[in-house]
Amino acid sequence: MKQHLVRYVLGFVVLLVLLGHSARFYQIPFINNLDAIFYDAKVRLTMPQKMDDRVVILDIDEKSLAELGHWPWGRDQLATLVNRLFDQYHASVLGFDVFFPERDESSGLKSMNSLASNELKDNSAFQAALRELKPRLDYDARFATALKGRPVILAFSFNNDEKTSAGILPPPVLPAGTFQGRNISFVSWTGHSANLPEFQEAAAGGGHIAPLVEFDGTTRRVPMLVQYKGAYYEALSLAMVRLLLGDPKVVPGYPGGVDSKSYGAMEWIDLPTAKGTLRMPVDENVAALVPYRGYRGSFRYIPIADVIAGRTPPEQLKNKIVLVGTTASGLVDLRVTPVDPAYPGVEVHANLIAGMLDANIKYKPSYVLGADVILVLLAGAVMVFLLPLLSAFRATIVSAIVLLFLLVVNFVFWHVGNLVLPLANGLALVALLYALNMSWGYFVESRTKRQLTGLFGQYVPPELVEEMSRDPENYNMAGRKADLTVMFSDVRGFTTISEGLEPDQLSALMNEYLGAMTTVIRGNRGTLDKYIGDLIMAFWGAPVDDIDHAKHAVLSAMQMQAALLDLNKTFVAKGWPELKIGVGVNTGPMIVGDMGSDVRQAYTVMGDAVNLGSRLESITKQYGVGIIVGEVTREILKKEFVFRELDRVKVKGKDEPVAIYEPVGLEGEPSRAEIEELKMWGQFLRTYRTRNWDAAEVTLLNLSRTHQRYLYEKVYVERIAYYRKEPPGADWDGSWKFDTK
Repeated sequence: MKQHLVRYVLGFVVLLVLLGHSARFYQIPFINNLDAIFYDAKVRLTMPQKMDDRVVILDIDEKSLAELGHWPWGRDQLATLVNRLFDQYHASVLGFDVFFPERDESSGLKSMNSLASNELKDNSAFQAALRELKPRLDYDARFATALKGRPVILAFSFNNDEKTSAGILPPPVLPAGTFQGRNISFVSWTGHSANLPEFQEAAAGGGHIAPLVEFDGTTRRVPMLVQYKGAYYEALSLAMVRLLLGDPKVVPGYPGGVDSKSYGAMEWIDLPTAKGTLRMPVDENVAALVPYRGYRGSFRYIPIADVIAGRTPPEQLKNKIVLVGTTASGLVDLRVTPVDPAYPGVEVHANLIAGMLDANIKYKPSYVLGADVILVLLAGAVMVFLLPLLSAFRATIVSAIVLLFLLVVNFVFWHVGNLVLPLANGLALVALLYALNMSWGYFVESRTKRQLTGLFGQYVPPELVEEMSRDPENYNMAGRKADLTVMFSDVRGFTTISEGLEPDQLSALMNEYLGAMTTVIRGNRGTLDKYIGDLIMAFWGAPVDDIDHAKHAVLSAMQMQAALLDLNKTFVAKGWPELKIGVGVNTGPMIVGDMGSDVRQAYTVMGDAVNLGSRLESITKQYGVGIIVGEVTREILKKEFVFRELDRVKVKGKDEPVAIYEPVGLEGEPSRAEIEELKMWGQFLRTYRTRNWDAAEVTLLNLSRTHQRYLYEKVYVERIAYYRKEPPGADWDGSWKFDTK
């Protein structure tokens, strides 16, 4: 027994650590990531993968956009849609996964009213014609009339910015004070985006469309009730099901009865009807797990243009639950889900509606934590005390039996009891205790170092792999969210260059170019992500933490431009063309980890901040500069680098403007002339953004006389000429919108 004391102690420590996670004294991110992976796998393995014909999705797709024009369409079209659905197709319930916070001025009625009140106020013929046309041109009124008295649920969204609230909300499904005295962790919001009053008042109800995005960016749950200013609002799916069932009340369900205060959690929502009570389980956040039926396309999609035109066969919509959503490029509401990394948001609501009607939503009540603690304790006790006494073969058999026991129990709870039990902690316990006993001493340490080198050696410099191997437990390839900096670099005019060289010359040129650029990146602690032809993608801050990741990325971009100057001399000497590159750098939250398929995986980053970095690289040529960095990067480094603000832009796929900058040099490096140029440039931007076109043009002229720059002579001269002909609206924020990538 004494010779196994150290192994007993270590095994007991492992057990205690994982028990603490099960009991939620603390959380281990890796276990949570693993549990999410196992949950997603169980969803995929057990989903029926059969189309549900009760729910139909009217798709704002490319075909409909080509036929009806760009979105948003006139409300007269939507009024026609609603009227057809109920008068011609006899749909049961209609839900919009879009909302309408602004008025529709597309008919020209506003302009005609202005003429009637001013220039043509004495023109009786015009006034008479306007009175006759007004009911047809008031598209909002026509849409509101179509909604009135129809079983239609409108969507709305919540946010955490009170200043951006728009539209009115429907009445709350439960009033403030309903849950007084109970400690329930509702999802809570401070702002909203909703519909115009006439629409919401005409509709039968409303529901929010905000899912719960998990720590890994995946949508697994949707809060059925959320808290806003003390009151409680229901989800779109719940509102549609209630309307379908005759609008029953929402009755919170508690173990032990409504008056029980000893256990404050709400575990289900009841919808009592004349035919019985529909019960929907919820978790500690009053959220329901989405019961995904299958991969994308588990419900019938019908182009919305076909319905508006009356081309859809009536049997496809008669007595159906109808959702209006979109899959069109540029409008698509895609979400990362357990079944698809690009899943239409409207289909999430469809799955919930079907799941409520089938009563097959999984339970995940608070007490499953106790079950997890018991299972981990039993499995751990067996392995901690038995494995040190057994041979390697017998220890493997015992570990396999314990592992199988945990899997069977978890599957039985899932499939038979409809309960979701954590799985990762138990499996991690088995794996850790088995590894501890089988990989004793130096063998474990050396094997872990080799694994790290194999996993990360192709991405990061050898010195970083060595640094990681000193503390291997802290590094893995599991997905996680972190603030990192990403860089994209691309060769300008590469197609033309490649056409002018023989294949062997092109290969040699690219090898020299990519080798030189990669050396710069690795010299600044960068992680090489991939080569895509002539494009280089790299990021900083993972897998090894780097508090200066933004600085190292910008330094790399500047050093790459400098290295290219020397490289071009070599290319010219060989009779090859000179290269020019554009580099985009952006900092922000990203998902980093091993991603891909069973065939191929790669350690990479993804997220909005990564997409913006790619967009910044692509617009360097628009401004005639070699490097563009995002505003977050510049904000981090503004005391260390001198930057030139180039513009405020709205890149493709983003509605919010972002400031973009060109790094001029490290603080103290720019000359006095360069500093004066930057001051004049700042003066130009101020006059430009206040629409003082004349003063701005004078400043540009002065700049171009002394500083022959593409930015001055090409970009803004043309833009000022454009704005003189097409003045921006009153809400112009000084930004320029790019419609292409």
